[in-house]
Amino acid sequence: MNQLTEAIPIKGFLETSFLDWPGRIASVIFLPFCNFRCPYCQNTSLVLNPQLLKDIPLNQVLKRLKELKEWIDGVCITGGEPTIHKSLIEFIREFKNRNIPVKLDTNGSNPQMIATLLAERLVDCIAMDVKAPLNNDSYARLTGVTANLKNIKKSIELIRNSTIETIFRITVVPGMLTEEDIYQVAKELYPVKKFILQQFSPENPLNPELKKVVPWPQEKIERVQKKVNQIVGGNQESL
Repeated sequence: MNQLTEAIPIKGFLETSFLDWPGRIASVIFLPFCNFRCPYCQNTSLVLNPQLLKDIPLNQVLKRLKELKEWIDGVCITGGEPTIHKSLIEFIREFKNRNIPVKLDTNGSNPQMIATLLAERLVDCIAMDVKAPLNNDSYARLTGVTANLKNIKKSIELIRNSTIETIFRITVVPGMLTEEDIYQVAKELYPVKKFILQQFSPENPLNPELKKVVPWPQEKIERVQKKVNQIVGGNQESL
């Protein structure tokens, strides 16, 4: 372990999750800071006030992962936005050197980091959150910043063309995204293996106004997901 790996503060550690890596039991590591300000973000403290959260030493996490090795199938590194940390490569190596499979969650804003991780075979799965249709107005509305769409598109291309497990996701925020918006994103992503709709939660959004928003009924999520699966798989007849 070196100073570079210690330079990334760990702000949260969930020992076991059945949700964060589909099909696996994974531990989850939360890294601080983000370059987006998505109004529906659930990890507000990680984004806005990470200094108020206690640091968890990396060696403590590695020790616990060793104790859990018979029970978990890998580790999920999430945030915040992990790829804004310059020493993420060295950080992830600490897990790969111990033969721990790694899943990375990202917003796709740093294709250079994603390219390096893929080239050096440091991740076993990447999940990218695509926030909105790939136009400046939509992305600004859903991210709260002026995002570099060229970088977003490059990350999509890198992940789509990789040989590892890949997942694309979108959080369905009523009033901010329409059903047609989601179909548009699916068309822009085509062809991909997995594009998953995530349910919006009004419990603790970055923008308190969204606490008033009622999430889509589960039946609607399932109906739209079915159409999305057809689109990303190449069948658009239902539209």
